[in-house]
Amino acid sequence: MATVILLRHMKSSANGAGVLAGRTPGVELAERGHEQALDLVGRLEGVPITEVCSSPLLRCKQTIAPLLKARGLRSRTDKRLSEVDYGDWTGEELKKLGKEPLWRVVQTHPSAAVFPGGEGLAAMQARAVAAIREHDARIGEQYGAEAVWLACSHGDVIKSVLADALGMHLDSFQRIVVDPGSVSVVRFTETRPFVVRSNDLGGDLSGIVAPKSAKSKRKRGSSDAVVGGSTGN
Repeated sequence: MATVILLRHMKSSANGAGVLAGRTPGVELAERGHEQALDLVGRLEGVPITEVCSSPLLRCKQTIAPLLKARGLRSRTDKRLSEVDYGDWTGEELKKLGKEPLWRVVQTHPSAAVFPGGEGLAAMQARAVAAIREHDARIGEQYGAEAVWLACSHGDVIKSVLADALGMHLDSFQRIVVDPGSVSVVRFTETRPFVVRSNDLGGDLSGIVAPKSAKSKRKRGSSDAVVGGSTGN
């Protein structure tokens, strides 16, 4: 198993516009978003990244472009990391959607929410978690337990992956905050994942790298939690 950096795309033209962009084609990064994408290169300096996977949507591709160029990497596109298919809600104003009966279901019982003409949040979580766990197992097997990789995706998608890692029911995932441009980190082991960072918007990321094992590079990371809490780096 390995460590995944869950990166929400940088600020887009739709963020703050009061509409639910969803999978609307052509939604690009805002000017601030392009600046954040450049800043990410410096934030991740010193963090070895073996692979990058991404949602196929433009705002995610633009987010990782400077990092790929700086590292000489290519990204692997996975549609399972794409934004929620909001169906008929796509492109609608949030203030209008807030008056729909389904809005309350999304807020209080999201596991039962299915968007008209789109997908359900439970189905979204199932495909996103499957994608992350499959890529992580493959990368861990190929590069070893200390490997770090990055997945660029969307707010609700990342929240659902974090909820799974925390052992939370999907009905509680609205308690998790994942802002544009934020980094969350999950370290997978044989028996359970550890959430190392959540919604990090500017902290030092060097500590996310798992300590090297004295044994084979293919040795699994420890599944034991530190009793009494982490001692830091």
